[in-house]
Amino acid sequence: MPAYNAEKYIAEAIESILAQTFKDFEFIIVDDASTDDTWKIIQDYAKKDKRIVTLQNNSNQKICKTLNRGIDIVKGKYIVRMDADDWSFPDRIQKQYEYMEAHRDVVISGGTMIVCDEKLVPISKRTYSQNDNDLKKLILRFSPFSHPSVIIETEIIKKIGGYNMLYAEDIELYLKLGEYGKFGNTSDTLIKYRDIPSSMTNTKLKITELHTLQLRLRAVKKLGYSFTFFDLIYNILQLVSIYIFPTQMKIFIFNILRNKSI
Repeated sequence: MPAYNAEKYIAEAIESILAQTFKDFEFIIVDDASTDDTWKIIQDYAKKDKRIVTLQNNSNQKICKTLNRGIDIVKGKYIVRMDADDWSFPDRIQKQYEYMEAHRDVVISGGTMIVCDEKLVPISKRTYSQNDNDLKKLILRFSPFSHPSVIIETEIIKKIGGYNMLYAEDIELYLKLGEYGKFGNTSDTLIKYRDIPSSMTNTKLKITELHTLQLRLRAVKKLGYSFTFFDLIYNILQLVSIYIFPTQMKIFIFNILRNKSI
């Protein structure tokens, strides 16, 4: 769990992991030099539960370096991602562990997420395909996973060097992981995702989209992926929309395309 200035939500996020039905885990929390009480809250929980391992950056390093610092010290067979403002259902890790053990050719998987407001009141839900072929086709248009819900094989993510981009770091990671094994998703609902206007996803949308488009093009040129005619049109329209539509309108349209009512 990377954390930066998350004092409003991090206690709920931590408690949702400590309450998991699956108990055999280490909980690595990396504070990215928060300027609020985030670090204090993390330390308070660490004193109560020996499974919590805490790290703090001396200066703000952003998401990739923060995540990689945690990955470097992981001892477990799998890495489960968790954001400091989300909430995991109690059986999340148990279901994900069982899925990965039953599908040994899968290197990364996720599941359904409930999209919520700041108070974790459900707004909609986002589901994902469970088939490797469909997911690897989808990556040229949408993310094949809910990134805060993924579980990844530790050996493979360490082999590829973890995260390497400040923006669209998840897409870049997926493309590299796809060279080592299959994608998959469980049908289970795993997390409640807080849709916060001030999050980096919302505030840095333009640059994130540009990086994503570059990664898709690289995947086609160097990694054996191929655009369908519809993919090509979709990506051209997305590029044009970056310079035409305001951020909130684009998020609204995206949510219509990807989310389902509850």
